[in-house]
Order: sequence, then structure tokens, then C-alpha cells
Amino acid sequence: MRPFGRIRKREDSANKDNRNLINQQVPDHIAIIMDGNGRWAKARGLPRIAGHHSGMLAMRDVVRACDDLGIKYLTLYSFSTENWKRPRQEIEYLWRLVDEFFALDILELVERNVRITILGDTTELPNATQATVNRALQMTASNTGLRLQFALNYGSRKEILEGVQSIARMVAEGSLRLEEINEEVFSHSLATKGIPDPDLLIRTSGDQRISNFLLWQIAYTELYFVEEMWPEFKRRHLEDAIHAYNARERRFGGLK
Repeated sequence: MRPFGRIRKREDSANKDNRNLINQQVPDHIAIIMDGNGRWAKARGLPRIAGHHSGMLAMRDVVRACDDLGIKYLTLYSFSTENWKRPRQEIEYLWRLVDEFFALDILELVERNVRITILGDTTELPNATQATVNRALQMTASNTGLRLQFALNYGSRKEILEGVQSIARMVAEGSLRLEEINEEVFSHSLATKGIPDPDLLIRTSGDQRISNFLLWQIAYTELYFVEEMWPEFKRRHLEDAIHAYNARERRFGGLK
């Protein structure tokens, strides 16, 4: 598998692609539900793991494109708490993909000034994968460019419940009064504390549902659904989503 292109190539492609988004407002935060790897593989008579491999290549291109376009935050739904229901062989391959992705591309991500963060409980991951993830976090901790968040063993309902438990403990300990609980306090109890809510949520594969992803954070996020399976999702599809985002009027419950 090929790693990311070098910085010089990135700048060349950025100049070319930015011409397509002149006078367009680029969202600060894009979240993506990367769906359809298995169906993409099945349609081609391939095993599901081949779809996941192709999906990783698509993810590389999208990360590169977001970095080129100046996106500040990119959150990728990589493995949900419900995905443990899948066959063990498929799950084990997904962890190998995580290991392989970071092993091949971490130096390029560092060079691009990308900072990696994780949403979700990584303690349930294999020891080798935990070590790989921790190494990536440490190597990019001081970077100030694109914030690349992987939702890994993540479920929004679990995140919300843990946030409620955290607030309840503070109330019981006396460090927080009941009347002090507000949206800001609750948002700060979540895994995404300090990170702006997504401006745009993209889901591939034609399904139009949220699937337990950032339920609190997407209250006023613009939703964009595409028919393409995730391995088919390219830079041009990302640009189409940004164009559609710019065509919408965001009122946040008020009037223009």
C-alpha cells in the first residue's frame, strides 16, 4: 500500500483543487460516517476485508484533501461499539488495518502537521493496536494543523451516559450545583470537549441514518448523504459536499 504523497505534491494538488472552491466557505469541522465497504466488496465478488482495505485507501485521500483545503477538524467514524457484533475474523483484520495505516503513514501525518486524537474506549482494543494508537497520539500531540479524530470503539449513547455519570459525581461530591448544569457544562463532559460541533456530516452508501454517532454534537449540523460506497468516495465527492453545504442557509433555529 502506498503512503501519503510528499508535501510538495500536496501543495500542487491543493492549488489545483482550491480553484474549484473559490468564494466557497470551507467548513471548520467535517464528520464522516464511512459506510459501505462490505457492500462494495460484495458487488465485486470480493471478500469483505477487501472492501475495508479499499476503504482505508479512500480514507487516505479524504484526509489529504481536507488538509489541502484547510479543514480544521475531521472526525471519522472508524469502529462503533456495535461493530463488535461482526465476525471475529473481520474485526481482527480491522485492527490490523489500524496498525498498518499508522505504521505506513504516521511520519507523513507528522510532516503535514496533523494532530491525531481518538474518541472512544481504546482499552478494549488489542494490546498491539493500543500501542500503535498511543504512539501516533504522542508523535502528533504538539501538531497544530488538521485535527484528525478517529471515533474508535465509539458509541454516542455510551458517551452521553458517561457524561451524565461524570456530572452526577460532581453534584454528589459538591463540586457542582444542580442549577449550574447547562449545555456548556454537559458539552464539557463529553469526549469532544473543547472541539467545535461538526458543521457538515457526510454519510456514504445511500443509508440515511446517524447510527449512534455524535448525537449531541450534530444538533445543528448539515447532513449530506451520497449513494457512493465509501471506497468510491473521492476528493470530488468531498468538494460536492462542500458546495452543497455552501448552498444551504444555516439559521440555528432563528431567522436570517
